[in-house]
Amino acid sequence: MSKILSSYQEVVDFRPERFNPVVLAESDRTKVILACFEPGQFISVHRPGVDLTLVVLEGEGQIVAGDDEQHVGPGAVAFVPAGEARGIKAETRLVLLHVVTPPPTDEDHVQVMAGLQRGAWR
Repeated sequence: MSKILSSYQEVVDFRPERFNPVVLAESDRTKVILACFEPGQFISVHRPGVDLTLVVLEGEGQIVAGDDEQHVGPGAVAFVPAGEARGIKAETRLVLLHVVTPPPTDEDHVQVMAGLQRGAWR
């Protein structure tokens, strides 16, 4: 189903307990998420079997993409092929457009959930 959102800011939604993935659209080939982070929140470094493209819309943080780790801010774009390491940690309130192809499975999220339970992004 096609979808137009006038402004991503209409659906920004932060949670105090952990980052909030707001699903904007999904098909059997692609999942588009607005990822909302409070300072210190993260997606643990992991290596799922999906491609990731992300764009920083607001805020600052650290991104791991393969062997690279960088401080990023608004306008930064990252692409990480399937099987390579990726992770995100917010330094300020952070909003990302997060596109994964194909949509991740529960197995792809095992490392993320383990990191969240440990309270460690690496």
